[in-house]
Amino acid sequence: MLSVNDAEAIILNLVQPLDAQRDIEVVDLLIADNRILATPVTSSLDFPHWDNSAMDGYAVRYEDVQHASAEQPVILEIIEEIPAGYQPKSTIQPGQAARIFTGAVIPTGADTIVIQERTRREENRVFILAAPQPQEFIRHKASFYRAGTQLLSAGIRLNPADIAVLAAAQCPQLNVYRRPRVAIFSTGDELVTPDQTLQSGQIVDSNQYALAALVKESGAEPLLLGIIKDEPNALQEAIAYAIANADIVISSGGVSVGDYDYVDQILESLGAKIHIRAVGMKPGKPLTVATFSTQNSALYFGLPGNPAAVLVTFWRFVQPAIKKLSGVTEGWKPIFVKVRSRDELRSDGKRETYLWGKLYLIDGVYEFHKACGSHSSGNLINLAQTNALAVLPIGKTLISSEEKVQVLQISNL
Repeated sequence: MLSVNDAEAIILNLVQPLDAQRDIEVVDLLIADNRILATPVTSSLDFPHWDNSAMDGYAVRYEDVQHASAEQPVILEIIEEIPAGYQPKSTIQPGQAARIFTGAVIPTGADTIVIQERTRREENRVFILAAPQPQEFIRHKASFYRAGTQLLSAGIRLNPADIAVLAAAQCPQLNVYRRPRVAIFSTGDELVTPDQTLQSGQIVDSNQYALAALVKESGAEPLLLGIIKDEPNALQEAIAYAIANADIVISSGGVSVGDYDYVDQILESLGAKIHIRAVGMKPGKPLTVATFSTQNSALYFGLPGNPAAVLVTFWRFVQPAIKKLSGVTEGWKPIFVKVRSRDELRSDGKRETYLWGKLYLIDGVYEFHKACGSHSSGNLINLAQTNALAVLPIGKTLISSEEKVQVLQISNL
């Protein structure tokens, strides 16, 4: 049985990111949010595009106003008014100024802006009541970005600020990585869909719905294959189809040591190399990870059947694998933080133990609150609104209230 850290290392070493030549698609900017940029972006535009004013005021020559004060104001002739979007027509000569507004082009001859709060206007004259700094409130052409240099690097997940930058840079279409395809199916004769009437002994298949949501949240595209009965031929057919049509396959159930747990032997019959069969964690001990010799075949995750174990093993192992596969260059590794625990946390100490709950920001300090009720791997109910997992290492049986605990962050706070 592997340690959690060894299992993580094996899985992440098996993941090969999407190819920057073969696995790209072109998308419009309006639908590019949260996609992974596949090629660097440059722009033919300087930012700012031209020298412009950062404030409302007057464009002047610093030489004319460097000694101005309230006691001895400098009086300048206003020769032009320059709103944003207007191309100046005049050149500022000694003793002259232009009324200018934020974002407007600096006229030829001017090198400084005097903000309007430090002036007094009388008809076509302006009184400068305080000396500015040289080149004050001028945003110089290309001071933010120079045309032809890299604007955004490949491998980033595009966020709304990036979209704004790309729109300003006149990049209406982008090369992004295609979304990874993740096949999902559940195994078990006892499973039914949420719209079916439950009979005695049956269980609603919640795992497929949870995994589909988690896959989409991770930036991938779920391929739902439904419920597969505990019948070897049906399982073999489903697995063969999944590994041929997806980058990652996730099954839930059928990987333990019961008489009806067929997944591992079917994987071996299909030529799989099984890298992981069990991990020293609770919940989530039965975990199968396999690869196939066939070119472009999938990375296979056989998760446990119990719903809490499915979610915990996905957050701990599968989500980082999907993110790395997607082509993102950073931000795919699990995020751990050390925080104060509000509650007493207990474990038998035999396996690395994960307890679910929520992180709260209280008086400027993050605090972990354990979910109420049973932390059995079969208890799905108290997983609602979970955003963090407290981690108790092997040998640690108690973390007292107010003691620090390592927490795996599983969603944005």
